[in-house]
Amino acid sequence: MVHIRDLALPDFPLLLAPMEDVSDPPFRAVCKANGADLMYTEFISSEGLIRDAAKSRKKLDVFDYERPIGIQLFGSDVATMGECARISTLAGPDLIDINYGCPVKQVACRGAGAALLRDIPKMVEMTSAVVKATHLPVTVKTRLGWDENTLNVEEVAERLQDIGIAALTVHGRTRVQMYKGEADWRLIAKIKENPRIKIPIFGNGDIDSPEKAVEYKNRYGVDGIMIGRASIGYPWIFREIKHFVATGQKLAPPTVEERVAMCRMHFEKSIEWKGERSGILEMRRHYAQYFRGLEGAKQWRMRLVETYSVDEVHAILAEISAAEPVLVG
Repeated sequence: MVHIRDLALPDFPLLLAPMEDVSDPPFRAVCKANGADLMYTEFISSEGLIRDAAKSRKKLDVFDYERPIGIQLFGSDVATMGECARISTLAGPDLIDINYGCPVKQVACRGAGAALLRDIPKMVEMTSAVVKATHLPVTVKTRLGWDENTLNVEEVAERLQDIGIAALTVHGRTRVQMYKGEADWRLIAKIKENPRIKIPIFGNGDIDSPEKAVEYKNRYGVDGIMIGRASIGYPWIFREIKHFVATGQKLAPPTVEERVAMCRMHFEKSIEWKGERSGILEMRRHYAQYFRGLEGAKQWRMRLVETYSVDEVHAILAEISAAEPVLVG
C-alpha cells in the first residue's frame, strides 16, 4: 500500500487532478465510480476564502462518498494560507493540498501557484504555515521549475519533506511550458530515487492511456499517477488503467449505454449540487467528450448545449441510447 501519513491507498494509486471549473463534486462522483483512489477539489483561492466569497466557500463542499478527498489551496500570502488551512480543515477533508503548480497568468503573475518556484524560501515558509495550521496530512502539487534554467524541483522535494509534507505530486513541465510540448518525467524519477526522500512521489502529465500509465510506472518508478485532462468526459480511464496494471489486458471501451448512463449520472449530480440552471449550463462543457467518436455526435451535442430543460436533456440522452450509434473514431 501507499501511505500518505495515516491515509492508506492501494498500490500504485490513481489520483484525480484538481482542475479549475472541472473537478467539482459532480465530476468527482463519476471519477470515483470508475476507480479514482484519491481526488482533490478545484483549487481554492485563499484570498477568496478569507473574504468569505461564495464561490470559494462552495468549493469546500466534500461528501463521504468521495473519500479520500483533499482540499487544494493556492495563494501568495503566508499568513492567509495558514488561516485558510484552518478553515479548510473544518470542512472535513482527508488532507490539505497546496498548489505550487498552476501556470495561468491570473494565478502565477499574482505571486501564487507556480510563481513560488521562483521563491523557494517563501514556498518553504508558506508550506510550514499550512502544516502547522492543520492536523491533517499536507501534500503539495508543483512543476519541474519556472523554466528550463530553474529546474529546482529536487530541492523543493527535499526542503518541503523536511518541514512535514506527506506526499508530493510533480507535473513534468515547467511553468513557461504551460501545457505545451511533452511532459518530462526524468526529474520526477530522480526525486523518487533520492535516498533522502521517504514520502510518496506521484507523477502527472500526459497520461492518457493504460499503456502509457504502465510504461511510466515501470520507467520512472513513481508511487502513483495523477490524471487530469484525460479524464474529462472519459472517467473510464481510471478503471481501464487499473485493469491493465492488474492483468496486462485492455478493457473494451465503454458502450453507448455506459456513456449515456455516466453522462446522465454526471448531469443529475450537477443539477443536485448547483441547481437547475447552473447545473445545465456548466454540464455543457462535458458533452463533447462523453460522446466523442460516436456517429452523429455533433447533432446531439448541439441540441444538448442549446436546451435549458432538464426533461429535454434526459430525452436527448435516451434518444442517443436508443439509436445505438457506432464508434467511428
